[in-house]
Amino acid sequence: MRSLLEGLPPEIAKRIHPDWQKNEAEYWAQRDTLLSQYAEQWIGFANGRVIVSGTSPVEVFHAAQASGQHPFVTCVGHEHEPNRMRRTSFSYDTTYPNYQAGIGSGLDLSVKEAGKSEALLTKSALYRLIG
Repeated sequence: MRSLLEGLPPEIAKRIHPDWQKNEAEYWAQRDTLLSQYAEQWIGFANGRVIVSGTSPVEVFHAAQASGQHPFVTCVGHEHEPNRMRRTSFSYDTTYPNYQAGIGSGLDLSVKEAGKSEALLTKSALYRLIG
């Protein structure tokens, strides 16, 4: 299977830790056996074994990264589908004249995964932020 590094610009690809590259190669060597047990699940794979698995990509990613083993993290069976995980934190600008938290300010809160909230920024709010 084609390495995910092949899709990166060379200046970015050269910054990837060699252990991550090794873990990706080992994952692909074992993928067919992992597919029966971990299909549709997110896993962290390092040193020839699954070190963490679950349904939440963010939780699996954080747990896998905490291992310090430069794990390959993927959703088994969906390896080449694009995934984006972003985290943004900012406080409300209470000096803004029309300040209404989440109402009319362009900031909508939606509940995700067991009560955690994620801020979704609308286009109008983004324009106000970047002025």
